[in-house]
Amino acid sequence: MPMKSSDRDIVRVINGETLTTPPIWMMRQAGRYLPEYKETRKQAGGFLDLCYNPELAVEVTLQPIRRFGFDAAILFSDILVIPDALGVGVRFEEGRGPIVETVDEERIDTLVSDSVINHLSPVLETVERLRECLPQETALLGFCGAPWTVATYMIAGHGTPDQGPARQFALNSPVAFQKLMDVLVEASSQYLIAQLDNGADAVQIFDSWASVLDEDQFEKWCVKPVAEIVKKIRAVRPEAKIIGFPKGVGAFYKGYAKITGVDMIGLDWTIPMSFAQELQTDSPIQGNLDPKRLIAGGSPLDQGIDAVLENLADGPLVFNLGHGITPETSIEHVQQMVTRVKSFSR
Repeated sequence: MPMKSSDRDIVRVINGETLTTPPIWMMRQAGRYLPEYKETRKQAGGFLDLCYNPELAVEVTLQPIRRFGFDAAILFSDILVIPDALGVGVRFEEGRGPIVETVDEERIDTLVSDSVINHLSPVLETVERLRECLPQETALLGFCGAPWTVATYMIAGHGTPDQGPARQFALNSPVAFQKLMDVLVEASSQYLIAQLDNGADAVQIFDSWASVLDEDQFEKWCVKPVAEIVKKIRAVRPEAKIIGFPKGVGAFYKGYAKITGVDMIGLDWTIPMSFAQELQTDSPIQGNLDPKRLIAGGSPLDQGIDAVLENLADGPLVFNLGHGITPETSIEHVQQMVTRVKSFSR
């Protein structure tokens, strides 16, 4: 008999359980630190080609599961497939990262989400295939970028140190920016619902650039849109499990889970453990090892792992990094982390 989604360890934690050994997965766990990923990437051609090739996307999603036995696989894709599905040009340049066709007020008026699901059908096929071939006990996570983070690339065309172009646009042209956010909310909601329908146990909303906004703008462009996505998903999938990750927002984490309605929040590594414990009284948490410790290995890595476990494992915790693993990280250090976490027992 197939295992129920609710019996998988990560879903149990999302539902509020505290497990003897916290489950573990790692943001960007399928990626450039793995030699087998690099070989598969060569077969695909471009990065988006890999995202839209179900056979190869399944393969790279499974690679870290085979190597490390993580408790969750996260769909291999990218947050910028949404603008691509909206007809906004996206390309990835080696050494430079994503380049997105910029939108202005006139272009924003033409954006509609009608064709998003059809355009992203190869990604949804990947989700369906993954659920069929993953180990029964391994959770499958889907994801999207939060509307604010995706919008910053659509306004600036690329990442900038403080995403200043999007911040300025939102202040100078709030009506047009709201239109853009409305389209992204609708497209993201449809996309996440489709991922859940195709076998994802839970979905994560990545707001990687949430930290650059002041309190008023954070409420307007980060909290409200995520709350709208959660509401739209729950209107048709009441039991949907949703993780929110507004990276680097410090004190703004307080109340985020309750206001947005997400089931669990991901924490970055800058959050003091005492504050993380406080947040954990309101919702399950995920995190929050500094990725630099994973590069360092040895005792700095062990110390970082132990700090997370000693402070947070007495409550509902999914062990993770405070952001994605970087390409220069050694495989041996990842194994060191996985072994240490899995040998922990509270």
